Amino acid sequence: MRGLLVALLIATPSLLLPGLATDTPEIVALLALLGGILTFAEYNSNFPSFVEFRDAPPLNRLRFFVLFSLAASISLIMCQSYHPTLLTALLHAIGALLGDALDIPYSPVRLATLMMPASTPLETLNAVRAAAGLAYTLSWAAIAVFFFQIRLRNWPVANGAFNVWVNLPLFDPTTGGDVVLRLQRDARINVIVGVLLPFAIPAMISMASGLTESILLREPQALVWMLVTWAFLPASLLMRGMAMLRVAGMIEQKRRRAYANAEALQTA
Repeated sequence: MRGLLVALLIATPSLLLPGLATDTPEIVALLALLGGILTFAEYNSNFPSFVEFRDAPPLNRLRFFVLFSLAASISLIMCQSYHPTLLTALLHAIGALLGDALDIPYSPVRLATLMMPASTPLETLNAVRAAAGLAYTLSWAAIAVFFFQIRLRNWPVANGAFNVWVNLPLFDPTTGGDVVLRLQRDARINVIVGVLLPFAIPAMISMASGLTESILLREPQALVWMLVTWAFLPASLLMRGMAMLRVAGMIEQKRRRAYANAEALQTA
């Protein structure tokens, strides 16, 4: 089921924009198939490879839900200009309200609209503003949900024992310095990069305007995935940083309890 859902996620913009599909639907099908197979193999293996927090729900479920919601909602907003329906009109109206509220000077939503080429039609620019407003709101809502999962639901130990090797397969605790300090350092790096990316991505796209202008205006799917990346990647990094800080705190608490028990035994 996870593999099928990941394949559906990758194919969602292509399915929701059938009349605007690219000339290479075979590539979309191939990527969806590969994504589904990799997800199936990862979650059915006893030995983790690269997917983090595999056995620490609901972090990955929340990430997937946000990513799928972003891909579907942005695709439907882009459909409003070509195949309007009640659903696309509703999402466009909600996104327009959020986009207008968040479109203030130097905000990520303002930068997302400014990264569009100067020749962008007004209708497309309004759709980008609406999609950016809705996507930015969804990403911060996901961060807030995960924050409450940590604070109120005692993530991840509420689901049982937490295995660092299974949930952090790319983190080697035997190399480098202290594990807690390394986790905290990596977590802070993730948080800083996650905060800066909504501002950095539009700047990088603006600097490459000569290469991206024709793609963004001719390929709605490319515009959809660009906005999805702009909204999801910073949120994912922020949630990863929060998760690693939580793991570091758990290890530090366990050390303190072990030291306290050792001192109690020595004084007994």
